[in-house]
Amino acid sequence: MAPPKTTLEQWAVLAAVVDKGGFAQAAVALHRSQSAVSYALSRLQESIGLPLLAIDGRKSVLTAHGKTLLGRARSLLHGVDTLESLARSLKQGWEPELKLAVDVAFPRARLLKIIGELQQTCPTTQIQLSDVVLSGAEDAISQGLGDVVITSRVPPGFLGDWLLDVEFVAVAHPDHALFHLGRGLSTEDLVPHVQAVVRDSGTVRPRDEGWLGAERRFTVSSMEASLAIVLAGLAYAWLPLHLLIEPLRDGHLRRLPLTLGSSRTVALQIVAAHPNLLGPAARAAVDAFHRHIPALALNPRAHSPDAS
Repeated sequence: MAPPKTTLEQWAVLAAVVDKGGFAQAAVALHRSQSAVSYALSRLQESIGLPLLAIDGRKSVLTAHGKTLLGRARSLLHGVDTLESLARSLKQGWEPELKLAVDVAFPRARLLKIIGELQQTCPTTQIQLSDVVLSGAEDAISQGLGDVVITSRVPPGFLGDWLLDVEFVAVAHPDHALFHLGRGLSTEDLVPHVQAVVRDSGTVRPRDEGWLGAERRFTVSSMEASLAIVLAGLAYAWLPLHLLIEPLRDGHLRRLPLTLGSSRTVALQIVAAHPNLLGPAARAAVDAFHRHIPALALNPRAHSPDAS
């Protein structure tokens, strides 16, 4: 096989010119002189015998050939970046940092046990824990913001393993006006009352889940805040059953007697955002989540005093 006529460095310069919007900006980003950037691109175009950039007004834009070739080159550049990241991880042993993004529906007590175990297993690794809601977990995966992510939905191009099912139950304070109706409730009965909902932490494609037909909503940032609002009698909500065991047992909350939709199940999955780059700490985290499946996942309704 003949030796390559071009270098990855030259293709990286082309990508920088396109991404940064010009030769001068690319030079700053690459910590090079503008003449060095121009020379690298001239050599690249000479080597392949095709024009990659064309002048459009005062800007340099990709030609049709340039778009095709740069698309392929980006894959190669990404592959090299992945390879070098893996090499750094192997050299360092334990990763210096482990980013966990965990859906707020995951049982918090179990999560803290996992974190405590990881601190013992990989004491030199700094653990960053982010609470995510709905599409926030998908953003953490697709944007590389988390190494190990617990999510209710896996975005295209990634694979997840099921961890547990979380049951969400419609509840309200025992003195809530809905209980005064003295019968099974329909969705129409819910409309005039305030519903507590947890804000989606995602920014790319935020979404809603569960009943949202209420005329008024109390939007909060966490499950615990939603629970506090419901305990105060200010709203009703669908909340994870594992948060409700004591309030239901002690009579501080009651399940709403909905004829349909009183509960729903959300499947939580674990995703390695960069499966080819899993270092020992990330692998330990994946293993810990699999081993610490709550007993609640096996029979969640058995813990509910209002279960029927």
